[in-house]
Amino acid sequence: MANNFTTADDGVSDHVEYLCETDFPAITGPAFILIFIISVIGNGLLLCVLFMYENLKSVTNIFILNLACSDLIFTFTLPFWATDHLHHWVFGDFVCKFMTAAFFVGLYSSVILLTAMTVDRFITVVLHNWLSYVRRKKKYAVGACIAAWAISISASLHDAMKVKVENFDDVNYCEDSSSDRLGYYLQVSLLFFLPFAIIIFCYSAILKTVLRALNRKKHRTVAVLLCIVAAFFICWGPYHILLLIKSLYRPKGCKAQERLDIAYHICEILAYSHCCMNPLLYTLSQKLRKHLLKLLHCENVCRKNRERDMGLTSVSQKVTFTAQSSAVKLELHNLHGTALNSHS
Repeated sequence: MANNFTTADDGVSDHVEYLCETDFPAITGPAFILIFIISVIGNGLLLCVLFMYENLKSVTNIFILNLACSDLIFTFTLPFWATDHLHHWVFGDFVCKFMTAAFFVGLYSSVILLTAMTVDRFITVVLHNWLSYVRRKKKYAVGACIAAWAISISASLHDAMKVKVENFDDVNYCEDSSSDRLGYYLQVSLLFFLPFAIIIFCYSAILKTVLRALNRKKHRTVAVLLCIVAAFFICWGPYHILLLIKSLYRPKGCKAQERLDIAYHICEILAYSHCCMNPLLYTLSQKLRKHLLKLLHCENVCRKNRERDMGLTSVSQKVTFTAQSSAVKLELHNLHGTALNSHS
């Protein structure tokens, strides 16, 4: 989250970490700005495609719409963390709490929505005879989305209350200064590792069922959703594991602290880049890719170019045909004139 997010037991150890600070934040700041730009463009285009060309009553599209909103909420916090990395915290205590809340709303809602989407696929593919779910599928999806937002907002408010602006050597830091280890482990377990276990179980059953079937369309749908879920855990997994390591391990000496900080910043960039990956993964769907091309007017431009080329071809053919006809007429006229002269 913040540049120097720590869960140390006392302020002295925090202060030692700041003295050992590396120059890696000079890279993470611009990286966050780049991720912000790509994510806003990608998720913005995705929302346009959904609203203009897709059926928003579809359960899959309901989840995709909510995921795009979740990614954008997370994305809008990135310029603040980029500034924090480059110049430390300059926005005050309220913005520190508000951005922390928005950060965790985006994170928690993403993992809950992905879990709900996976469970929906599991019931649809594996338990397809469960008629009571099929009849109320849309209601369950809407209910799952509402629950995801309610849980993520509640959990994020708890996180936001723990952060505050701390001053060390006349420099402000937006950080978590609490020592509530048990609450932190419980929250990470419930809102990251538990959903991960549920998703692994569901997709194991889904893949087993799908590989027996011969429906290619179903194969593609499951493959796209599997890529989306895999991307989330590949991006966020190392970050959460490293946060647990940081909360348990205290490096001795600046060299060890520097290695830990570099690993943390690399995992941080990987984790934050997830918000711009979903729009790229959705392009694996042929239908969404077609809608995106239509939105960007590429299809219209290509059609106009084809029509223009066809028009030019037809004109050239007409000119060639006219020239050939004129040549034939001229030759016939010359032959006729020669024949008249011979008779005379």
